[in-house]
Amino acid sequence: MFKISSYNPDVLTCIANLSSDEVFTPPSLVNNILDLFPQDIWSDKSVTFLDPGCKSGVFLREIAKRLDSGLERKIPDRQKRMDHIFKKQLFGLAITELTALLSRRSTYCSKVANGKYSICESFNNPQGNILLEHIDHKWKNGRCQYCGANAGNYARSAELETHAYQFIHVDTPEEIFNMKFDVIIGNPPYQLDTGGTGRQATPIYQLFVQQAQKLKPRFLVMITPSRWFAGGMGLDKFREAMLQDRRISHMVDYTNAKDCFPGISISGGVNYFLWERDYAGPCEFTNIHDGKSSTLKRYLDEFPVLVRYNEAEQIILKVKAKGESSLSGIVSAMNPFGFPTSARGNKTRSVGGLKLHSSKGIGYIAKRELTQGVELAGKFKVMVSQTTSEHAGEPAKDGKFRLFSTVKVLPPGEICTFSYITVGAYDSASEANHLKEYLLTKFARFMVLQAVSSIHLTKDKFLFLPLPNFRESWTDKKLYIRYGLNEDEIAFIESIIRSVETK
Repeated sequence: MFKISSYNPDVLTCIANLSSDEVFTPPSLVNNILDLFPQDIWSDKSVTFLDPGCKSGVFLREIAKRLDSGLERKIPDRQKRMDHIFKKQLFGLAITELTALLSRRSTYCSKVANGKYSICESFNNPQGNILLEHIDHKWKNGRCQYCGANAGNYARSAELETHAYQFIHVDTPEEIFNMKFDVIIGNPPYQLDTGGTGRQATPIYQLFVQQAQKLKPRFLVMITPSRWFAGGMGLDKFREAMLQDRRISHMVDYTNAKDCFPGISISGGVNYFLWERDYAGPCEFTNIHDGKSSTLKRYLDEFPVLVRYNEAEQIILKVKAKGESSLSGIVSAMNPFGFPTSARGNKTRSVGGLKLHSSKGIGYIAKRELTQGVELAGKFKVMVSQTTSEHAGEPAKDGKFRLFSTVKVLPPGEICTFSYITVGAYDSASEANHLKEYLLTKFARFMVLQAVSSIHLTKDKFLFLPLPNFRESWTDKKLYIRYGLNEDEIAFIESIIRSVETK
């Protein structure tokens, strides 16, 4: 008797709501992704599929369902059909011992592929085609040469998970199964703790994408954080390659990751893309935010970073047409005065001392302690928080962004810690105040938002914001007129940027 009636999809929806860097994928999202493929793929018994980062097995399970229906005429006997699908077409690499068992249970209906309750009767081994092999990191100078993991955190004994994922810890991934794959699909692990200051995490999802591309599948689909849109954290080369790759035919981007993974916060949102080996052309780019969806066919490398809002494209082009300099030219580097985030200064101010702004308030330092940014300290400048005001880069419940949590004019004699960056350097207070008012306009914050893909604000995030003359004040009305924005463009800016006090 055929045993597929024991399938229970609800458990994977529940698991998908668990919070983890190794995010589990909801079945509904998987099916939205599978809808991107040509329909004839489901009736082709020669097509092979690989999930190189199995966690719940949901990709393989949902693919199996479609193949079961699509191959019914070609393989009428259902047990033979299931044996063919699971043994000849579906393959996976689990990322931990637990996810290996879970993936086999959801795919084969048995945590043991050749067990009594397994759907597939032709397996003669307990792993089936969902493999898990203990892999060691390859250390050099305390870091893994493949993924960058810190030896202090991940040099573990054999009974512990090393998180040395097999797919990205080999030079020849094609030898794992000794075969080629038509489709590589999945939601890979996103990051590893590097053991650095502040418990930084290093991204690894791009390594799965790059490794999959080496295999030259017909189709490649992966879910990744959207932080790579603006680069940083070692992702600049990956971003450049992705933006220039004409084989990306579709991309769906979620500004708020909760719209994709309910209950999970992922800074900068998430996206999935379809890469087609035999395609060359523009990308059908869809952005989803605040319950709204916008789709536009465009080339991803139109700008230095990937602008996620299709509605922003024409606004940026209108601003660039003015030929003005970018405000990024007057933004400081990180930590302009050389004081770490933890610096607090003294409680009292000595003669000739400086006022130090930190995330915990005001302190004071002796002038001799300042060895960096000495000239800037003697000017009027605007202090801006280095992180956005939004939690995990997510908009507020109304779908709008404030972006800057702190914007404050610092007069001569006042400086700040690493928690802030500074903008401008003036001899007059009026110019600094006009700059502050400009930064708090909806227009300015909208332009900065287009280059933001995480919670961090750095010099390069201001590249789309023009640099006007601050001997005069600026309002949104004046700026909308200056750059010739129409009613729809103004309405879009107003719809995603919150009002703030400018005093």
